[in-house]
This record gives sequence, C-alpha cells and structure tokens, in this order.
Amino acid sequence: MSPRITTPVTRGKNGKQAGGHQASEHAAEKLSKEQVLGAYRNALAARFIDVKILTLLKQGKVFFHIGGSGHEIAQVAAALAMKPGHDWAYPYYRDLAFSLQFGYTIEDVMLEALHRKEGPSGHGFAMPFHYGHKKWRIVAQSSPTGTQYLEAVGTAMGAVKEGRDEVVYVSSGEGATSEGEFHEAVNWAARERFPVIFLIQNNKFAISVPVHAQVAGKSVSDMVKGYEGLNRYRVDGCEFREMFDAVAEAVARARRGEGPSLIEADTVRLLAHSSSDDQRKYRDPKELEEDLKRDPLPRMERFIIEQGHVTQEETAAIRKEMQERINRAAEWAEEQPLPDPEGLERFVYSPNTVVPRAGFVETVHKGPAIVMVDAINHALAEELEKNPAMVIYGQDVAGKKGGVFTATRGLTDKFGEGRVFNSPLAEASIVGTAFGLAVRGTFKPVVEIQFGDYIWPAFMQIRDEVAMLRFRSDNQWSCPMVIRVAVGGYIHGGLYHSQSIDGFFTHIPGLRVVFPSNAADAKGLLKTACREEDPVLFCEHKGLYRQGFASSPEPGPDFLLPFGVANVRKSGEDVTIITWGMLVQRSLDAARRVEERHGTSIEVIDLRTLNPLDREAIIRSVRKTGKVLIVHEDTLTGGFGAEIAAIIAQEAFEYLDGPVQRIAAKDTPVPYGPGLENAMLPQESDVAAALEKLIRY
Repeated sequence: MSPRITTPVTRGKNGKQAGGHQASEHAAEKLSKEQVLGAYRNALAARFIDVKILTLLKQGKVFFHIGGSGHEIAQVAAALAMKPGHDWAYPYYRDLAFSLQFGYTIEDVMLEALHRKEGPSGHGFAMPFHYGHKKWRIVAQSSPTGTQYLEAVGTAMGAVKEGRDEVVYVSSGEGATSEGEFHEAVNWAARERFPVIFLIQNNKFAISVPVHAQVAGKSVSDMVKGYEGLNRYRVDGCEFREMFDAVAEAVARARRGEGPSLIEADTVRLLAHSSSDDQRKYRDPKELEEDLKRDPLPRMERFIIEQGHVTQEETAAIRKEMQERINRAAEWAEEQPLPDPEGLERFVYSPNTVVPRAGFVETVHKGPAIVMVDAINHALAEELEKNPAMVIYGQDVAGKKGGVFTATRGLTDKFGEGRVFNSPLAEASIVGTAFGLAVRGTFKPVVEIQFGDYIWPAFMQIRDEVAMLRFRSDNQWSCPMVIRVAVGGYIHGGLYHSQSIDGFFTHIPGLRVVFPSNAADAKGLLKTACREEDPVLFCEHKGLYRQGFASSPEPGPDFLLPFGVANVRKSGEDVTIITWGMLVQRSLDAARRVEERHGTSIEVIDLRTLNPLDREAIIRSVRKTGKVLIVHEDTLTGGFGAEIAAIIAQEAFEYLDGPVQRIAAKDTPVPYGPGLENAMLPQESDVAAALEKLIRY
C-alpha cells in the first residue's frame, strides 16, 4: 500500500502543483537485511523497555514513565531514513524507538530512566524520556508540547545559511498541533523552504482529549493544506513499508531544497498517556481491542519474514535475546553512580567568563557625544563586523526602517539580508528559531522584540527552553543569544507600550538581565552581551533612546563592560540610593536637590545589570552609609527591589540605621493620560520625599 497523500501534494517554488508520490518501487524493499533487522530490533527494544520501566516503577526505582508502545514502527522507519550525527532531531517524549534507531543504546535509556549520572541527555538533571544526545545531534528536550517545532525550524535555517544538506526531524502527537507554535513553525518553514520533517504521530488522543476536539478538519494534514510549499503525507504509521517510503521521499526532497514535509502517521496508543494516567477512564474497551489488532510489531514481523530476512523461529530468538539484554541493562544501570548534588548549581550559567570583572576600571571615554539608540546601533555594527556568526532579526529590523526606534538602521545595507533580516510578527517564532540557530554552535543570534509589553508570547521559549537548556543538559548544550527589547514608560505610550518587565525575568535562573542607563554603558554592555555564552535579556529603555541626559562620549570599538559591575554614579556618606534604568537620572537629580536643602551626602549606585547582581557594591555602600533607598520603575509588589532589600537585610542588617525604603511604580498598569501616567510612575519628587524621610529617621 503506497502512502496516502492529501492533494494538492505540494507546490514547487514556482507555485505550480507538483506530482504525487510514485510508489511503483518501494524504497523499503531496497533496504539491506541488516538495516531492516536493525530497525526491527530497535522497535522490539522500545516495546520491551516500556514493559520493563513499568515494572521498575512499581518497585519504586523509577518515578515516571511515558511510553511509545504502538508508535515504534513509525519511529524506526523515520530514523532509518535519516543520517544520525549528520541530521538533527527534536523528538518528543514518546520517541523511544526513534531515539534507539538514531543512536541511543538500551543502556543509555536505562541510565536515564534510573536518573544516573551517565545518562546522555542530562546526567540525571533531565526527566527520563526527554531525549538528548550530543553525539547524535538529538537536542536535549523539555516537557512543554509544541516548543520544539520552532527550534527545529531555527536549526534548519542554520543548515540553509551554511549551505549544508542537513535535514531536521521534529515530532509530536496530534494534540500538540493545537499549539500556536506549531502553525508558526510550519508557516516559517514552508515560506522559506527549510529542510524540516514534521512527523505527527496521530494516536487519536491527547491524554484524554480525542482528535475531533483537536483538529479542524479530517486530519492534521488536511488542516495544514493552506501552507504553500509544504509537502504533505498521510500514512499508516503501523506499516513499516508505507512509513519508510514516505519519510525517505520527504527526506530526499528536503535535501534537494524542495522544502519541508508534514507526515501524519496514523498510529495506536497501546498504553495510557503516562504512568500517571488510566485510559480506561475515558476509552471504550472495544476501542482498545481494535487498537491491539493494529499493533505494528506483528505487522513488521510479517514484512521481514515475507522479505526473506528471517524465519518465524528466528524472530522468537530475537525477542528472547532482546528481553535478556534489557534485563541485563537495567541491572547494570542500577549499579551506576547517581549525580552528585554538589554539582547542582554548576551549570546554570556558562562556567566561562568571557569579559572578566577582575581588573576592570571605570573608563573616561573621549569619543564624540552620542545618544543611546545610536550607541546601540554602533555596538551591533561593530559586533557584526567582528563576528561573522552573528545574525540580527526581529520585527521591522531590516532595510531602511531599522526597527521602530531605528536601532538597526543601515545594518542590512552594510551586512546584507542574510545577516540582518525581518521575521514574521510572532515573538515565540523569533526566540524559538534563535534557540535552534544557537544550539548549532555556529551562530550568535541577536533578536529584537519590539516592545516589552509584547514579549509574552515568547515567554515559554525564554523560560522553559532558552534559560534551562544548559542546566537540563548538564552543560552539553547551550543557546547563547541576545534578546533586545524596548521597555519602560514616561513617553505616554499607555497600557501596552510602557511596561517594565525586569521583575519577571530576574526570577529566571539561566538568563542574564541587563538594563543600562546611558549611551556608553549601553554600548559596552551590548558588545559584551554579543560575546557572552549565556542568553541575555537586554532591556533598552525607550525613554532613554534620545534623551540628552542619557547621552555620553562614545566608547571605542574595544570597550567591553563586564556584567555584574555596578557603577557609583555619585559618591556619598549618609544615604545610599540603589537604582537602574530611567530612574538613575531621577535619583541623581533628587539626591542633589536634597543635599542642597539638608546638607547631607547621598550615594547613587547604578546597578547596570540585575543578573548578575553586584552584591559587593551594594553591601559595601550600605555599610558605609547605613541608610538605603531602592528606586525602580517596575511595580512595587514583586519588583526586583524587594530582592535587593532582602539581600541587605540578610547580609548587612547590623549596619542599618533605618528601615530599607523603596520607591517604585504603583501597583497598576501604566495609564495613557499624562497626569495619570505621572501619578503611576515614580517621579523625582517621590525620590526626594523618601530621601528626606530617611534623613530624619
């Protein structure tokens, strides 16, 4: 039976409909005996491992299981059509058979199931059945469904940019195709003809939700028929020959530059969704019986016997051999060492400091005066010149426009559309594809999110993917990138163009957060960010872009400002102000006004980076002055100032001569009317009043 292909099958680059799949000669029948039997052994191993893990779970040795029984043949066929170690893979949590066929060993799987130190995905840090293997280019996986699609597209983008014939596999069940990121990924890949294989393993249930409650159409392949440039296949995922033929053709098309393919494989789920689920609560017993009749393993046995590769007796011997090997592997894995808790915090961030703090001395710059937005533009240009691996993209960043604030103006003309280009208006797409580019190790993506208020569609990618990759893979994988984002108020932007987001993102381990207050710092910090090995959220206050008080002499091209070095903008003896961003200048103005009025001496510290935080500078100043005012633009409740206050209370309590005070925005959204905005956001007068209160204490 040849693959069923929804028509129109595909459209070529000229927009004309291409021909369908011609299966007069089955690709599967040309496979060698060794290839077919290898796939059969891996499919068997996956089935038997499911059974073994469930036994270990009952014994309390394993804590979680999510199986792939019923999906094995679709998976081994897909992996067999690709080149492990050359191609890339973003499998999902049911892809045990795929991972075995792509390079995992049975021992690898058991090490991960038993959270042992030598498990290849994360050395005990990652959940089991979240596959990852550096050697075989299986990118360490996470739990959120759908995030992997965009990452795969980013990796495929990198293959095209480098002129390589690599293909990128990404898979999921049909339920995950309800995620918006699936459609964003298919759209981007189809539009650009990227070499991505989207394998959708349709077992008809997303946990308990049936497919008719998921898909608008007869099938997933029917649902996506409007994406021009996408080759579409619908096949019986329980039939090895049918499955391999489809994937082999899709992979060949991808290598020839004929674009991505979506292969919808009809499979069966022979186990519950996971060890936490009981499918008897929501599935009809007759339905379960019908699924058992479609079990793909007996079907593959018939195929290999018909092909003359083995006899019925030999398949029984293979089964016995495989079961014994799995039992031995489980016993062996139990004897292997567990990860050392002493290494828990070792790889939240890169172990390498690219721009060291040691020996750094504040510099008096001698270049011509420059405003912040131009300093950012120059920093990007200099780093693009220095690093051929760096690319810049985002909404409206290319061409003559150069972003809504012109921060990237002129860069496309100078460096070409291949390095500075526009993305779709989709924030998750921007960050997700940057992840896929960065994991290749040959690109440094610097992406722009137009406004902090609109970064939230990308929050899942930032928090669960970008920031956690190094940790969950125990430093085997990383995705260094820069996410530039315009933030802040004071420009009458209203509720949706004025938000301060730093309080949210300082709560994410693995993500650096930078927030300059002037042009020189912005240039030095951005150049450092472009060289860092960790992901960086680079907050650019749009109210500072062209402010005269934020301008400064421009640093030279060799100036790099280390992260985690606060700047004492004004030295003092009686009160310390700790601040960042737009509130630095307001704090300086308020401090001078209060000094003139009361004859006091006030110190103002500009943190510059919130993560890493210069704790030493904070504590040193508090010990000197004994009184502290923390000033920030984010809302009071949950703002980063609360964290700073807690640090001071814990590490310098005995030096305090008064309570730690905070000035921040009111706990409301930023309103539009100027009078309302002024009442909501911190003003110089608010800072001055708080200083006078502290002085009197």
